[in-house]
Amino acid sequence: MKAIVRITYCPKCGWLLRAAYMAQELLTTFVEDLHSVNLEPSEISGRYTVFVNDEIIFDRKREGRFPEIKELKQLVRNRVNPEKDLGHSDR
Repeated sequence: MKAIVRITYCPKCGWLLRAAYMAQELLTTFVEDLHSVNLEPSEISGRYTVFVNDEIIFDRKREGRFPEIKELKQLVRNRVNPEKDLGHSDR
């Protein structure tokens, strides 16, 4: 079964474009592995959390920063297709 990624973001912080960019990158990289990437506006200020099948893989508040796209691809890959070669994102 293909994975579902969910990105919750703070719309008041203006993070929709960041979330949309990351969603596009994940959908392009994991064409065969993802069912969807859902963008979910959060009611909680400052939230930027990425889930794979309801498991938190990155939380901005916990980490104190946003994920780099390379890092996010590795985190998603580790859950949905550990054998997948990410090319330059693995180096």
